[in-house]
Amino acid sequence: MADTVENARNTPDVEQPWAELGLKAEEYQRIREILGRRPTGAELAMYSVMWSEHCSYKSSKVHLKRFGVLEQTTPRGPLLAGIGENAGVVDIGQGYAVTFKAESHNHPSYVEPYQGAATGVGGIVRDILAMGARPIGVMDSLRFGPLDAPDTARVLPGVVAGVGGYGNCLGLPNIGGEVCFDKSYYGNPLVNALCVGLLKHEDLHRAHASGVGNKVIMYGAATGGDGIGGASILASETFDDTKPSKRPSVQVGDPFMEKLLIECTLELFAENLVTGIQDFGAAGISCATSELASAGDGGMHVTLDVVPLRDPSLAPEEILMSESQERMMAVVEPQNVERFLEICAKWDVLATVVGEVTEGDRLIIEWHGETIVDVDPKTVAHDGPVYERPHQRPTWIDELNAHRAEDLPRATDPAELAQQAVRVISSSHSADKSWITDQYDRYVRGNSVLAQPEDSGMLRIDEETNLGISLAIDANGRFCQLNPYLGAQLALSESYRNVAVGGAEPVAVTDCLNFGSPEDPEVMWQFVEAIMGLVEGCRAFGTPVTGGNVSFYNQTGTTPILPTPTVGMLGVIDDVTKRLPMGFKHEGDALVLLGTSRDELSGSVWADVIHDGHLGGMPPQVDFDAEKALAKVMIAASQEGLVSSAHDLADGGLIVGLAESCLRHDKGVALTLPDTGLDATSMLFGESVARALVTLPGASLKRFEELCAEHGVPMERIGEVTGEDKLEIQGLFTLDLPEVREAWSATLPNALA
Repeated sequence: MADTVENARNTPDVEQPWAELGLKAEEYQRIREILGRRPTGAELAMYSVMWSEHCSYKSSKVHLKRFGVLEQTTPRGPLLAGIGENAGVVDIGQGYAVTFKAESHNHPSYVEPYQGAATGVGGIVRDILAMGARPIGVMDSLRFGPLDAPDTARVLPGVVAGVGGYGNCLGLPNIGGEVCFDKSYYGNPLVNALCVGLLKHEDLHRAHASGVGNKVIMYGAATGGDGIGGASILASETFDDTKPSKRPSVQVGDPFMEKLLIECTLELFAENLVTGIQDFGAAGISCATSELASAGDGGMHVTLDVVPLRDPSLAPEEILMSESQERMMAVVEPQNVERFLEICAKWDVLATVVGEVTEGDRLIIEWHGETIVDVDPKTVAHDGPVYERPHQRPTWIDELNAHRAEDLPRATDPAELAQQAVRVISSSHSADKSWITDQYDRYVRGNSVLAQPEDSGMLRIDEETNLGISLAIDANGRFCQLNPYLGAQLALSESYRNVAVGGAEPVAVTDCLNFGSPEDPEVMWQFVEAIMGLVEGCRAFGTPVTGGNVSFYNQTGTTPILPTPTVGMLGVIDDVTKRLPMGFKHEGDALVLLGTSRDELSGSVWADVIHDGHLGGMPPQVDFDAEKALAKVMIAASQEGLVSSAHDLADGGLIVGLAESCLRHDKGVALTLPDTGLDATSMLFGESVARALVTLPGASLKRFEELCAEHGVPMERIGEVTGEDKLEIQGLFTLDLPEVREAWSATLPNALA
């Protein structure tokens, strides 16, 4: 028999395993104060998962509030839903809205790479579904240890197979993302998944339980023992295999069940049968019941023993904590229950009435006729601990900033420069990622306009008007290690630029903030600096943060990962037929370099690859005005049809941008480095911001020059596209494109063979 509320009231001195469930002594004491007694085992289970770092954001809440100062409007209009909802919702015009969000599944993906990554995709897809939207695309941002490290060969293939396997089975195109390698992620990979969904304004749904007497229905997969404690425990403390609380099973995904769940839910929405809905993510039933009830206008009564189980031996505490996948909870008016269940049966989706909305403010859960939970749901879902963790600027950062990459030896011999160019192009930073992306279906559903390896992913929304959206997701942990404030702004700037260079207008942001332990004041300082950087950057761009995710305790032992705030940018393009793809296409097109190049090598790929992992100095200078001006030029050039190709310059600098553009369609190029006063190393490998490579026919050149002059964007014609298999930098060196391709394309397959 489960521990009942009456028994808990009568036995105040019973010892309970609060520490094993991840609670601190003061947190357990606070629960006792809230309840006026000790918690039952079921209540302890609920509070432990809902008050975990992963679910409650107890160390980040006070800082995330800073995003609230941003205008809750985009260049396309006010947000329809923002921070606090399952996902942000943005008006994109023509009666359409899109909802998008990024979340992390880092720790489960280390424990069990395939299922950890797969269920990460499944979870973010259900967040989008719960807003009333049809999921239409996914992206991912992945980070691993060194490519040649033994455990990378275990983790990377499993993660990639999980991302591709789940998304492909759902019929969702994977339209973009990034894959990066650094020793700090060895033992703690980052798996950040983004999903975007489409809805009409009137289709918007929210997570709240209202209407006394309305029924609470669980539908989807049955509840199993997989994922008990799951991500909520794994991601909420320093990872330690020796603690029992750190060994929950990772959730097991079933993408075919999720596909049925999506179609079933959309039909339920279409018939207006749902008054409130919540997906099951971290914390399972504990989360769905407490969040629905706390956001509504009444309480909730749930009968736990009618919950369908895959494992009948589960205790009620385990049922409440299980993070089994492919489950949803809906609030339904009594007269609609029969039709609701009919639709679920049609889709072969298990559905069970487990409770109802009640008067008052209590969440009551029964088990075999006994009350095992009697709580105010707000205390579970929203009134958890809030920590203002101490944060302190690291003592080591001044020395790190003093060791500038700009002071490292530079090649002066053209042959050595050529050799360095190939090493940078073929490094794990810049090498061909098609070994990974070829495992993803990029074009399913038929609306993918741009996908990897383009700068951004782009989807057509309306077949008649050609309205579309664009998405990019970017981070740079190396820059953030040097200066987290600027590093976060540089990630934001790159995602903004990637969307704009494709011809879309950047409108809104989601983020996934990955850091080490918040109990480390230096890590907390990095986190606070990154938040402030993003707030100021989003204010400058006019792009609100619509929601996102915080992932703490990303470290191996006491060594944290590089601070890695990942930024997802949403853009809107009025006509996808006018998009700007990367890659040289037409012989004779003029090659134009846009933006200002500076002597900025610190944190660069060049410093890491050529100088044995060097990381020091200050990251490139941020320039929001230059980014906005570049975006205006590219959007106008897109609308006027002036440009053949466009590619932003970022990791690896000009040489990587040139190589990627040449290799996209096997077109050579001949150019002369501009006379900027910089040496060849800075021009080729520097990573200055607000720059792009553009090719265009001679007939468009005059009008393009006028656009650049109008917006104050520096422009220089530096060469032209050729019909030869060569990347020729006149006066320096010539690279044979087949040889470059061989080196560039072999890096991942050779390491992972």
